Amino acid sequence: MNESFEKMTRLAEEVSVCQNCQLHLSRKKSVPGEGNVQSKILFIGEGPGMHENETGRPFVGQAGNFLNELIGAAGLKRTDVFITNVVKCRPPSNRDPLPEELQACSAFLERQIEIINPLVIVTLGRFSMARYFPMERVSGIHGKGRLIDGRMIVPMFHPAAALHQPNLRSSILHDFSLLPSYIEQIEEQQYAEINEGSDPAENPVESAKEDPGEPAESVQLPLF
Repeated sequence: MNESFEKMTRLAEEVSVCQNCQLHLSRKKSVPGEGNVQSKILFIGEGPGMHENETGRPFVGQAGNFLNELIGAAGLKRTDVFITNVVKCRPPSNRDPLPEELQACSAFLERQIEIINPLVIVTLGRFSMARYFPMERVSGIHGKGRLIDGRMIVPMFHPAAALHQPNLRSSILHDFSLLPSYIEQIEEQQYAEINEGSDPAENPVESAKEDPGEPAESVQLPLF
């Protein structure tokens, strides 16, 4: 078990007993996130829904099935990526998370980003997008990656949007199909910086996430 896996497991345990906001009062299971802790891509959604609250896993049910399809459109499998939300407990009746709830979970999300250290962060929906593009609307910038602090941040529609507005489906699929090119772009930039003599230790995205001889580990955390 590598260090990143151990850190993510400890974080999930902290999330499971967190009482930093009122959402813990109505949760059945916290939903810290799951996936490959060595992933190049981190998906950040909004908050758990009814099915997630029951299972402790992010993006299950109809929205989760569509997300799996979208990940496939990017040439990936769900086990290749890490998926989490800006809040780790279900807001009652699936309402929007409140500012104080977003703030209470912010440190957990920051630690997850630090542990995974992804090349690309995909925001799913307006609440995760607002962390990076607070004055934008997802309808105006979806699928358009932007370099922020050494990472490629790509805002996307939430998969549930296509369930309510089927006309968005083809647009969302197209946006996801661009993800391999964004990974390639950030890797090429990283390679160029290293070859120009920059210190990889100063690069926010590591030149090698792990020893390439080590198998990638996935962390599935429905038990916490």
